[in-house]
Amino acid sequence: MSLTTRILLLVLLALTPALAIQGYNEVALRASRNAALRADALASARAVAEDFAQIAERMRQALDLIAGDPSVQARDPSACGAYLKRSAARLPHILQLALTDPDGTLVCDSAGSGPGASASGVRADHRRALEAGGFAVGGYTMRHVSDRPGIDFARAVGHDAQADGGPRGVLLAVVDLDWLSGHLEQALHQDETAITVTDRDGLIIARRPDEAAWIGKPIPSERVAMLEAQGADVRVAAGLDGRKRIIATVTPGGPLAGVRVAVGRDCATAFADIDAATRRGLVLIALGAVLALAAALMAGRMFIRRPIERLLRTAAAWQAGDLAARTGLHGSTEFGRLGSKLDAMAGTLQRSTDDLHAEIRRGHALQDLQVTMLHELNHRVKNTLATVQALARQSRGSEKALEARILALSKTHDLLTREAWTGAPLREVLENELSPYRSGGDQIGLDGPAVSLSPREVLALGMTIHELTTNAAKYGALSVPEGRVRVGWSLVASEAGAQRLRLTWQESGGPPVQAPTRSGFGTRLIAGGVRRELDGTVELNFETKGLRCDLEVPLEPALSAMLVPTR
Repeated sequence: MSLTTRILLLVLLALTPALAIQGYNEVALRASRNAALRADALASARAVAEDFAQIAERMRQALDLIAGDPSVQARDPSACGAYLKRSAARLPHILQLALTDPDGTLVCDSAGSGPGASASGVRADHRRALEAGGFAVGGYTMRHVSDRPGIDFARAVGHDAQADGGPRGVLLAVVDLDWLSGHLEQALHQDETAITVTDRDGLIIARRPDEAAWIGKPIPSERVAMLEAQGADVRVAAGLDGRKRIIATVTPGGPLAGVRVAVGRDCATAFADIDAATRRGLVLIALGAVLALAAALMAGRMFIRRPIERLLRTAAAWQAGDLAARTGLHGSTEFGRLGSKLDAMAGTLQRSTDDLHAEIRRGHALQDLQVTMLHELNHRVKNTLATVQALARQSRGSEKALEARILALSKTHDLLTREAWTGAPLREVLENELSPYRSGGDQIGLDGPAVSLSPREVLALGMTIHELTTNAAKYGALSVPEGRVRVGWSLVASEAGAQRLRLTWQESGGPPVQAPTRSGFGTRLIAGGVRRELDGTVELNFETKGLRCDLEVPLEPALSAMLVPTR
């Protein structure tokens, strides 16, 4: 599993509580809102039913008052019609008032219809009023006089004491259903709440909204079956308009028995603020997750992946044998402390390994030292005698030059003797020849790294430096106080991997230099020693400002250099 995957899982794990809290709050808030909506819908339905019952009671009282008028009691068509017309005018929600015989024959009405104009004995509310001998609420009706839908309220009036004592007629009041819908809507608290009232026959007598499209129509049979099957007072279902609603149903009693009042709260509107809050919460969580993931990836790359990669690279280097590799990690963090401990451990192991290797090399070198030293001494003596012979042969007629060269060779031998003929540092070889000309100033400058030379290299370079020094003292920069000599050297690696020494002798500030017309012994000694003895290259440039000598020689592996005591 990659580090990125682990960081992603950690971020998701860190977001789990937030998602759990969001989910819990969502469920709890929706449950609380659902309970509140159910209670509100049921309360609204009961309020509408109570309001409808109050309307029925007021209509009963109004019909009682109208039935007590003498014109109604006398059943005088002319006087009764005029009275009913005046009464209907005072009640704008009344579409028609009418008095009929028990068989439904019209006696008088508020519209001025003639006696016997209509028969309503077949209506259920008429029959119930006669049977009960009192008050009854009818259902949907369409009165031809007003051509507007209404609902009948019927009251039996008068009793014939000489006959069977039954009612002498029925007083009818037709209430405007548009007014009824508007009046019942006042009991609702929210505009998006729907109200539906059906009569005993299942016809809609009050509806908000879209009352014009539904008044007088039956509720679809599938919805009636659904309501009867569920049986609960409050349910969640699709309303007549197809919108999901929390619907509460109440069936009032008394004269309104058989009437059903349904109030529906629109779920989308009721839960709109919760849905918006949920969306905002999810967007914020998603945004937080993206930001947290980006920050975690950046922090993981900086504080986890990079240290781990450095540890792995360093471990691979140690495995390959490079104990000098270090993690470079430090500080008070876990990776810093681990890196410091591992670096310290690697340093200790490297020192122990180096000491062990040094001891092994020193042991092997000591075993061969006696044989090597005997062969080396024999070889050096032969070389020294050959060098002295060559100096004597080339220096005939100049005993002083011969003496100086033999003295330089002697000084070089003294230097090698001090180093037990294991070699000598290049800087000591240079100072051995140039120290007599140091005046305490900056006339002579030496610049270069520490380089250990083998005895053969010490002898050849010692003679070369001696010739350059002698020439500078006689004719060059060391012959005048303002002259300067700068010697610089460096180590370079050849294509084969062996080290080569590059050395530059640069004079300045001395007398003007002229190229010689012929090569003297000193020049040949410089070139010959470097080329013949060391297999190197040498180039002499007789520049006007001063002599410049560039030489490059391969260095021998200093097998005996490890035997030199550290000082």
